[in-house]
Amino acid sequence: MKQQVTRLSPHQNGKVFGVLTAVTSLVFVVPFFLFSLTFAGGGSNWMILLMPFMYLIFGYISVAIGCLIYNFTFKIIGGIEYDYEPTA
Repeated sequence: MKQQVTRLSPHQNGKVFGVLTAVTSLVFVVPFFLFSLTFAGGGSNWMILLMPFMYLIFGYISVAIGCLIYNFTFKIIGGIEYDYEPTA
């Protein structure tokens, strides 16, 4: 059975994507921060720790805007279609 996505929640999808990108960025940011503390030793290295928060903010904003654009254009061009088969 074909289903069509008629609306994407900007706030909920933005929250989920923002948190996922912030947490995922920790995999790269923490080792890079420790490496830069060890070898660079500068005081500006603490700015690296702001990167997960920046990912959170910009990830939320970009996905929320994308969902709003999808919700607006759905009426004009239709939505995302997918096949759905219920399982027993």
